Amino acid sequence: MTDDPKGRAPFQVLVLPFRQTGDGLRYALFRRADRGCWQGVAGGGGAGESPMKAARREAAEEADLDGDLDFVELDSRATIPVVYVTGEFTWGPDVLVIPEFAFGVRVDSPELTLSNEHTEYRWFAFDAAMTAVQWDSNRSALWELDHRLHRAGRDGLTARS
Repeated sequence: MTDDPKGRAPFQVLVLPFRQTGDGLRYALFRRADRGCWQGVAGGGGAGESPMKAARREAAEEADLDGDLDFVELDSRATIPVVYVTGEFTWGPDVLVIPEFAFGVRVDSPELTLSNEHTEYRWFAFDAAMTAVQWDSNRSALWELDHRLHRAGRDGLTARS
């Protein structure tokens, strides 16, 4: 797979903001303006971008999460039909699916700023987040992130970049 001429790399990222509250861990989900479904921050990689760099950029663009934030690279991976992402066979007729790389990002403030890609956001407890999201890839990444964060209470969470 190669980058397309418009500057789009053949991969997707998913970013799940999380924060610790007095009531436990909470996960931010965003309602998509075009489909009405709940999901994490999602977007495509740019030409020459690594998945981590794309995740940082998408988090800044869609939720104004910028600066020296603690990103957690997850092992969760999915493949997504390219036509669900770009609406066409962007990288030719043989590229049918593209990988999605998942990340968590620790935030301190409950206030996020939305881009025009979303109509609202909410902070969900884990079980409610698992029910709210539409895509299995979001559920897998949420499960992994939640498990890592709870284990971190014992072992410490280290970000991978």
